[in-house]
Amino acid sequence: MSSIGENGADFLVVANRLPVDLERLPDGTQRWKHSPGGLVTALEPFLRTHSGAWVGWPGIADAEVDAFEEDGLQLHPVALSASEVADYYEGFSNGTLWPLYHDVVAPPAFHRRWWNAYVRVNQRFADVTAKVAAQGATVWVQDYQLQLVPAMLRELRPDLRIGFFLHIPFPPVELFMQLPWRTEIIRGLLGADLVGFHRPGGAQNFLWLARRLVGLEPSRGAVGVRTRPGVVQVGDRTVRVGAFPISIDSAGLDALARDKEVQKHAKQIREDLGNPKKILLGVDRLDYTKGIDVRLRALHELLADGRVNPGEVTMVQLATPSRERVEHYKQMRGEIEQAVGRINGEFSTVGHPVVHYLHQSVNRRELTAFMTAADVMVVTPVRDGMNLVCKEYVATRYDLGGALVLSEFAGAAAELTSAFLVNPHDLDGVKNALEAALTLDPAEGRRRMRALRRQVLTHDVDRWARSFLDALGTQSTI
Repeated sequence: MSSIGENGADFLVVANRLPVDLERLPDGTQRWKHSPGGLVTALEPFLRTHSGAWVGWPGIADAEVDAFEEDGLQLHPVALSASEVADYYEGFSNGTLWPLYHDVVAPPAFHRRWWNAYVRVNQRFADVTAKVAAQGATVWVQDYQLQLVPAMLRELRPDLRIGFFLHIPFPPVELFMQLPWRTEIIRGLLGADLVGFHRPGGAQNFLWLARRLVGLEPSRGAVGVRTRPGVVQVGDRTVRVGAFPISIDSAGLDALARDKEVQKHAKQIREDLGNPKKILLGVDRLDYTKGIDVRLRALHELLADGRVNPGEVTMVQLATPSRERVEHYKQMRGEIEQAVGRINGEFSTVGHPVVHYLHQSVNRRELTAFMTAADVMVVTPVRDGMNLVCKEYVATRYDLGGALVLSEFAGAAAELTSAFLVNPHDLDGVKNALEAALTLDPAEGRRRMRALRRQVLTHDVDRWARSFLDALGTQSTI
């Protein structure tokens, strides 16, 4: 079991954000609140059972906070200035890397000032981690904001065992090659002992780039879950590369869905919506990769075609606020709200809107109640690393009810093959899938959901974390 001793932590997670966010209240005081991010949701159940440390930004610019312990986790805040939040986080991470890694759904911007801030902040994360890690500790670096940390940390602390996992898609080679600092990113990742991706394709793209940009020849080696892409020799070190599809605390969600109060709330949700015959549900961070506009267009056309009765079907779209200060996101929010207004203007009756749009965060219990109440979960990203919402929906359906419409371009589609899989660029295909899910024969629905639940309940977040850490060679410390 890992521990935090006088000489530092034996097991550390390094991520852009801490699992709690610092919040400044109107009266000038500060408090910590649980972070709603997907990374925290995925990792926290595992970390709570393994005493360790977490290095990350507290979520507020210019916040100088000392290390502290929260519910068994040692938290080490990394301070960012307002200009670094703008250039490193909103700029290079989310204005350059995010669109580039999501198939250039929006054009990435390449600014040297952003890149310089990215290098500077990554070095700060590496410095903090190097100070708090025990001799020979295991460090697990997370996601696209910190791709330079493995090499920087290796330089400072060659005694550490370092893993890196990318939670978003790794792009095709032709797209990655657009990045002016492409070689630096690949070298940064090669500082790890194990580099993990959701899908084998990402691992293969990375291996090709290591050969092309750094001149390293991959060799064969057994690594990862259901794939053996290989290893790369970096000097006297062996860097392993593999695919490790992330998952959720499925048993915990299954238990929560069976909770009497959650069931009661789900029933109340249906009543509040006017007890429609069918409820469609979308749950997404407000982001242009999530395809919220796609499902709204599909629903609008189904209503206009008379294939869906507006008196019988209601859609609930929960859109979690995201990157509110970025102009592109402001524009997208306006477009989505306009689409919701158009549907409701044309097809609603007094007191019974067709689409209920909530631009707000909901807690885990309420989200579980919404999923329990929904007949069809609609997940239509144009590109997504994994997408855990679809797995969460499946985990809540202990009654074997409900149907899942899922984009082929979510990483989860490779595992959840009993869903109604759609190409989000094919509007007619999305319409047909929605109609099929809404009119699904109950027996066929139970068969599909049973297969989905078998996958999700078996391959949970603990299994994902253990498979990665076993491949990293940390069985003895975790």
